[in-house]
Amino acid sequence: MHIQTQFSVFMVNKPGVLAQVLNEIARAKVNLIAITMMDSVEHGVMRLVGRSPERIRNVLKGLNMPFSETEVLCVTLSNRAGALADITQKLAQAHINISYAYCTAGAKGGKTTGVLKVADVKKTMKILSSHADRAGKSKPTVRRSPASRK
Repeated sequence: MHIQTQFSVFMVNKPGVLAQVLNEIARAKVNLIAITMMDSVEHGVMRLVGRSPERIRNVLKGLNMPFSETEVLCVTLSNRAGALADITQKLAQAHINISYAYCTAGAKGGKTTGVLKVADVKKTMKILSSHADRAGKSKPTVRRSPASRK
């Protein structure tokens, strides 16, 4: 589990805009951890988390795309039914609100990444870490992304 920078990119809802942004991110050699896209009639909002926030920021500025940044919690989950439900239940019991969440489809080793936007990231990390201790599981590694350590 770690804190990561998420970018919310506001785009016109027209053919090719999403492809252009993703192609530029790929040209910058940024590996994406997770991505979600929402739309309305006039615009779309892409939320993404990648390995190099600095490069993503530079790409978006170069494309003159309006965006915002926020810290989110990335939680490594087993790629199984109920994994995200278990986490959200623990946070509900601790009265922690989840503004939104999304997950990757899965990765090597049967793991997936859940991205959570919560009001209190540090408290959330503490609760999830202590839950892993009580469940007899190994304690998740708590680390900050290189970009947020500055």
